[in-house]
Amino acid sequence: MFGASPQVITDEKKIDEVLSRGVAEALPTPESLKKLLVSGRRLRVKLGIDPTGEKLHLGNSVPLLKLRDFQELGHTIVFIVGDFTAVIGDTSDKESERPMLSGADIAKNMATWKGQVGKILDLSKTEFRKNSEWLSRLTYRDIGEHADIFSVSDFIARENIKRRLDEGRRVSLREVLYPLMQGYDSVAVKADIELGGSDQRFNLLAGRALQEHFDQKPQHVLTFSLVTDTSGKKLSKTGAATVYITDAPDEMFGKTMSVPDTLVEQYFVSMTRVPLPRVHELLAGHPLDAKRELAYELVRMYHGGKEADTARGRFTKTFSEGAIPETMPTVTVPVGTTYFEALAKSGLVQSKTEARRLIIEGALSSMVTKEHINTIETKLSKPDKIKVGKKRFLEIKLEK
Repeated sequence: MFGASPQVITDEKKIDEVLSRGVAEALPTPESLKKLLVSGRRLRVKLGIDPTGEKLHLGNSVPLLKLRDFQELGHTIVFIVGDFTAVIGDTSDKESERPMLSGADIAKNMATWKGQVGKILDLSKTEFRKNSEWLSRLTYRDIGEHADIFSVSDFIARENIKRRLDEGRRVSLREVLYPLMQGYDSVAVKADIELGGSDQRFNLLAGRALQEHFDQKPQHVLTFSLVTDTSGKKLSKTGAATVYITDAPDEMFGKTMSVPDTLVEQYFVSMTRVPLPRVHELLAGHPLDAKRELAYELVRMYHGGKEADTARGRFTKTFSEGAIPETMPTVTVPVGTTYFEALAKSGLVQSKTEARRLIIEGALSSMVTKEHINTIETKLSKPDKIKVGKKRFLEIKLEK
């Protein structure tokens, strides 16, 4: 069962690429994980994502692409939809308590996930699981047994939890349970490797501890560097600027062209598989050319080369001839809302401060009236399409 298989690729150059591209840490050591991968044994590689939103975005694509790397090496992929853990809520990357989701919200959010995951993974070679299969059957006795492995000090030593406690903010006992649940997922599926963001380190190591408790060989852990915005925050699940893997080609291309120049390398390394020598070559050239190549590659990955060619052509026409894009991010606001408030709400900018600065600098203009929005007090009297700077667009709709 665990012998070498001709379908498992043990090429060290390919393995080194998988273990280095966009990777933050390999545990317990990079050497032990590489040794496992060159052994020829078909491994069970696990990733879990909670359905806290209906759409997967480019931030989600980072671990999914890494899963595909392992899939292409011939290993078994176990993708877990955290339909049970979503109720509890992971606090790993949160500065405040996360609300509990209802069963109806979770069911709605995960309705199309399998198809979205299938844009990246070969579903015919993927175990698609829900962690309610095993977590919903646990008793208080079981949970007590699992909890006994860890101490409260282990949990509160985490940087974001310690900061909340030091600031006098609430940390619920519910949040303490989450690492136990994610860790038990590894026991349930007998994971050999688990992937996760660097902010998930504690939860991933919990899986090792629980597997050892249940006489399983502890999984190896591979964490990846978080893709962040210009303020250093993890990419948002919502907002007009968020690029979803289901976005239409023109919208995906346009949103990508709005990515700050400083983040283009992160996107190339973590969200594409463009060869790194080519990435370095692009980054050495003009930033606009690199970003255009990034936008093209992302559209090609999710919609194909023909659609990528068309999206690039339309985008070029928009800027060379001043045409209005056929698709753009949208935000819906009440009648009487100011342009400033609409822009800040849209997610197209990082903050209200940025929205205010752009208006004061004269960077906002209506593509309908051709007039500039010069003050933060200017209100919307009807729907509008605005240009923000040179490369960003926003359609503002009014609530009925």
